[in-house]
Amino acid sequence: MAARAKIYHIALRQNGMNSNLNQLQPYPFQKLRQLFEGVTRNASLKPIDLQIGEPKHRTPDFIRQALVDNLNGLASYPTTSGTPALRSSIATWIAHRFHLPTINPDTEVIPVNGSREALFSFAQTIIDCKSAEPVVVCPNPFYQIYEGAALLAGATPCFINTLPDNHFRLDYTQLPDDIWRRTQLIYVCSPNNPTGSVMTLDEWRELFALSDRYGFVVASDECYSEIYFNEEQPPLGALDAAHQLGRDGFPRLVVFNSLSKRSNVPGLRSGYVAGDAKILEKYLLYRTYHGCAMNPAAQAASAAAWNDEAHVVENRRLYRDKFSVTTALLSESLPVQMPDAGFYLWVKTPISDTEFTKRLYRDYNVTVLPGSYLARDVRGVNPGENYVRIALVASQEECVEAVSRIKRLLVQL
Repeated sequence: MAARAKIYHIALRQNGMNSNLNQLQPYPFQKLRQLFEGVTRNASLKPIDLQIGEPKHRTPDFIRQALVDNLNGLASYPTTSGTPALRSSIATWIAHRFHLPTINPDTEVIPVNGSREALFSFAQTIIDCKSAEPVVVCPNPFYQIYEGAALLAGATPCFINTLPDNHFRLDYTQLPDDIWRRTQLIYVCSPNNPTGSVMTLDEWRELFALSDRYGFVVASDECYSEIYFNEEQPPLGALDAAHQLGRDGFPRLVVFNSLSKRSNVPGLRSGYVAGDAKILEKYLLYRTYHGCAMNPAAQAASAAAWNDEAHVVENRRLYRDKFSVTTALLSESLPVQMPDAGFYLWVKTPISDTEFTKRLYRDYNVTVLPGSYLARDVRGVNPGENYVRIALVASQEECVEAVSRIKRLLVQL
């Protein structure tokens, strides 16, 4: 097997290809398509798709209009750093939302084409692949972009299993000192995808202490930060935590956020990175070469979205209502709890997660995602095994119907 892999890597190099591509695993939704091959859905029931975290609530009209009103901007090349108006709207929103005295729109914020592309490309800026065996640490389960970014930057991904016995918290003691010494970057996700847990100030304090000790950069994925259930208690963010802990200038910390979930505009591909100005200076240089400036019409629509909060409050109400109804119904049959935040239910299954997903798809025409597809086998455990992720992104009516069908399946098990 080793000889075959070596031959394959040689063939890739001879064909001018990056041999690290061979380390990438199929994306979860590709695995899901393979799971369903040869399976016929129950055509007597309307399909309900809850497998992907794609918001389905209506895009606010004022955002759509702002996009239309600024189409003339397509006649000009955009700058990589974004317009002053967009950076200012993002900086103002960040400072207000995360209780910061100020944030510099010129040095501490960069607009990006959604958090996904930024999370990936950021590793290319941070990782020094010429150093000895660089490591990128990720939670497990995780957003697969973290792993792919690490591998294609020439680093080794190492995982921290997040488990239910401690409310899916990051237990940094799972990794030995040797791993931490080689760590150059850690991805964290709070609110977490898929578990919905939110990092506490104590967790941030411990992580920042590790960053200070070993010198690695913290990449905080916060794209679910605006989907929560108590208007008086928004989730703690990394910048907020750093400020509370007296970490002026956000040393070795960069956060990633997006309008996709907050404002129901996944097709706009708009987000930001913010934090340590020295790191962002280098990241902006990378992005200038990478050629990933946001188009001007999208920038104008994005600024309008960041400047308005009323539509976000209404968006949360829709999710809050769905979670309230669906968790009450589903808890009659399964041990299910409300997440801290986000729009996923992370539900333990009475049979294997893949078999549960297949039978639900075949017999009841409901699609969810097996938890094992979102995780890796690490230290003898796949922490996603026997869980499914249910994205409550459809209408309340469809979500309630999906739960009804899940309960009918459970009766048969």
